[in-house]
Amino acid sequence: MSDDRLIVALDVPNALSGLQLTEKLGDAVSFYKIGLGMLTGGGMALANELKEEHGKRIFLDMKLFDIGATVEAAVRGLAQFNLDFLTVHGDPHVVRAAKEGAAGKDLKILGVTILTSLDRADLDASLIKPGDMQELVLERAAKALEAGADGVIASPQEAALIRALPEAEGRLIVTPGVRPAGAALGDQKRVATPASALADGADHIVVGRPIWQAEDPRNAAEAVLNEIKSI
Repeated sequence: MSDDRLIVALDVPNALSGLQLTEKLGDAVSFYKIGLGMLTGGGMALANELKEEHGKRIFLDMKLFDIGATVEAAVRGLAQFNLDFLTVHGDPHVVRAAKEGAAGKDLKILGVTILTSLDRADLDASLIKPGDMQELVLERAAKALEAGADGVIASPQEAALIRALPEAEGRLIVTPGVRPAGAALGDQKRVATPASALADGADHIVVGRPIWQAEDPRNAAEAVLNEIKSI
């Protein structure tokens, strides 16, 4: 029943908790996201185990940002693990360096546009230039794609606009901030349902808390899969 358009975020404290969750989800889920929160809790070991021993696809959500040489070196090291997706900040120099580091590997580099937990007030507090949120996301997406990104991370609310960009042809759009109908928003501010995100042009949706916090995680995952299977 699995559908790799659904990526389940393993936003749990450590690899043991993550492995226990994947065992509950079983063959219902084929694609997992492992992020910074688990990095010191065995995240890379879990990524390798899920990939090599269980045949799962892995999205490593590191959101790398540094000078070009450092990003290139970091990505070259990570690319040796034969994982599927890696996030970097969408700044062109970062994307170009990441692509150099991933050269010759199948690792897809995804540029982060603007985090889905942020709104215009947050951008103002960070001294980000004035402008409409969606226009800034589109501008960052276009620049990341021009720099060679295999795809971008953006909220579901911008998926359709990004999909319409000439630069987005043949590229991936991955959308966090996806919440099934009736689910709590948590710290997300720019959200949509799974079906609407995919209908608007996303290739993959990322769902975390509505699944791993559920009393029955597999049932919660299957509910999302049922919602998206007609898209």
